[in-house]
Amino acid sequence: MSTAEVIPLRRVHQPVASWIPGAEPPAFDADAIARVVAEVREPVFLLTGHDGHSHGVGVALGGAMTDTGEGYRLLGTLPPLFPEWLGDRSFCETHGVRFPYVAGEMANGIATPAMVIAMARAEMLGFHGAGGLAPSRVEADVDELVRALGDAPNWGVNLIHSPNESAIEDRVAELLIERRVPIVSASAFMDLTPAVVRCAVAGLRLESGEVVRARRVFAKVSRTEVAAKFMAPAPDSLLRVLLDRGQITAEEASLAARVPVAEDITVESDSGGHTDNRPLMALLPTILSLRDELAGGYARPVRVGAAGGLGTPEAVAAAFALGAAYVATGSVNQSCVEAGLSLEAKEMLAKAEVADVIMAPAADMFEQGVKLQVLRRGTMFAPRAGQLYEMYRSFGSFDEIPAPVRARLERDILQATLDEAWASTAAFWRDRDPSEVDKAEADPKHKMALVFRSYLGKASRWAIAGDASRRFDYQIWCGPAMGAFNRWTEGTFLAEPENRTVVEVALNLLEGAAVVTRAHQLRTYGVPVPARAFSFAPRRLI
Repeated sequence: MSTAEVIPLRRVHQPVASWIPGAEPPAFDADAIARVVAEVREPVFLLTGHDGHSHGVGVALGGAMTDTGEGYRLLGTLPPLFPEWLGDRSFCETHGVRFPYVAGEMANGIATPAMVIAMARAEMLGFHGAGGLAPSRVEADVDELVRALGDAPNWGVNLIHSPNESAIEDRVAELLIERRVPIVSASAFMDLTPAVVRCAVAGLRLESGEVVRARRVFAKVSRTEVAAKFMAPAPDSLLRVLLDRGQITAEEASLAARVPVAEDITVESDSGGHTDNRPLMALLPTILSLRDELAGGYARPVRVGAAGGLGTPEAVAAAFALGAAYVATGSVNQSCVEAGLSLEAKEMLAKAEVADVIMAPAADMFEQGVKLQVLRRGTMFAPRAGQLYEMYRSFGSFDEIPAPVRARLERDILQATLDEAWASTAAFWRDRDPSEVDKAEADPKHKMALVFRSYLGKASRWAIAGDASRRFDYQIWCGPAMGAFNRWTEGTFLAEPENRTVVEVALNLLEGAAVVTRAHQLRTYGVPVPARAFSFAPRRLI
């Protein structure tokens, strides 16, 4: 017999018992089947035939099984399907949450303390967007979170890789350790650094033979080589650096060999902000396979979650179907009321279509040519930022820029003379890191980079503050999920930004994902599920 034998339907649908309807008749037509699909919290009976007549495969709620042979032929049952059950149960147990759902860290404080608090109180997980903020601002926000959430285990703060400001990265890591932040989400890392390893290792202890962490580490990755580093134990070279600094103990360094740097790996596909634009359908299975190869010997398994492109219930259901332990959203949360973004910017996001995104140079990795994904519609930021990078590549100093090009630069982009732009940039760096000013005075190309990076950084803050005079320079991080979300919510209460809260959005995405998953389950059992049953319209769930 060939392994590819097609099994006749009559052999698949062997009755296991009989079923007698209750108050509601069984569903065999499209409208009735769609109504049953939506009732995900109820067990579903799969039926066929009645009194010797065949009706195909149908479904029913309620009723009763019988062994008398009367009624419909029962082919099987499906248990209730709750949104809470879509992911890995160990994720919820480890982080003290009800739902396998994360509101990701949107930098410059766009993921506000209010957003993190709302998620934690709704028994989900949220990360504060500390990336790009001064340590003093991070400290104030973390203190607010500690006051509001106390010892709650289900909240965290972002630690973003800062290759040009390693001292800032170290200071933020130290703050998170001192304030006992329960979870640290590491993002934009291309390699491990002392700061992120310190967050993972400091406070490790042994209890009843098991290594216990002082804080849990998530790693947001889009490359296999980076994922492998976070799935492995901390390297000896970095542990020695931390030992020499007195930032970890010998016991902590020894225990570090028994645990991965991160136990939760968030696979970031085509997302807003820093992204490699990889499709989730290709990236997530690859990282899951890598996890199975590299991380099989730990006492606790490494969990792999999905992020990027998750703006509809169908996308969330697909991520879970691929094997994601949890899902993380970003772009869609920026238009929510709790987001630290101006109303003008939120309204721009609410009008975005799937294709209204573009790649632009990143402020934090400008010299390396790293790009991030931003909103294109309604703003000139991306082409202007691209012009700055081309100038940086082409010229060694401001003096080398041709006069016509320099005039357009000052008039259209900087809206200041180069001397004025450098004066304000130098003032910023004298307060933040005076060594950068000294370096720039000795290296004219570095001076050019600092001025151009200043425009990129301000462009995000203009969008946050809602500076109307710089509206066409707004830098708004955004992936295609935003457009998909807008299309899904069109004509519903979630179409308006004032109705979008992070919890309402999360619950609707999860509820819809459960409905889509149930529809798929029934279809695989031969039920003629209509196409409309795979759609879930937003509704008020709070």
